[in-house]
Amino acid sequence: MGAPGEARPTLATVTEGMELPPREYRVTRSDLVRYAGVSGDLNPIHWSDATASSVGLRSVVAHGMLSMGIGGTYITSWLGDPTAVVEYAVRFTSPVFVPDDGVGGAIEFSGKVKSVDADEGTAVIALVAKSEGRRIFGRAAATVRLAAE
Repeated sequence: MGAPGEARPTLATVTEGMELPPREYRVTRSDLVRYAGVSGDLNPIHWSDATASSVGLRSVVAHGMLSMGIGGTYITSWLGDPTAVVEYAVRFTSPVFVPDDGVGGAIEFSGKVKSVDADEGTAVIALVAKSEGRRIFGRAAATVRLAAE
């Protein structure tokens, strides 16, 4: 889904091996400051280059949970229903660096249907998230409830 007018994925249209359309999201320094404020995660590695550098990072990094949340947006945009996510789990493997250039860092998402359970009306989506060519999630998966029709 994702675009106006596209049909919502249903039990009849989703098949094992089906690929979700890839999508890129950008994260800016402003996004990091806003996320820090609402989440309460004020760790300076998310907003201070000096602190990030002092711990061996080349730049500030996005909050892991922000990256995971954007992944949830990717999945729910495809589903067309944010309430259809039954379970969502991610293991973080690499950071998303966010340069102070006004453009920020990019996260590229893709996904593949690993299985469909017709009895339960669900599918398991394997999610891939990359930044600068590196996987930022390991073993990321979402179980989603599909529309009946």
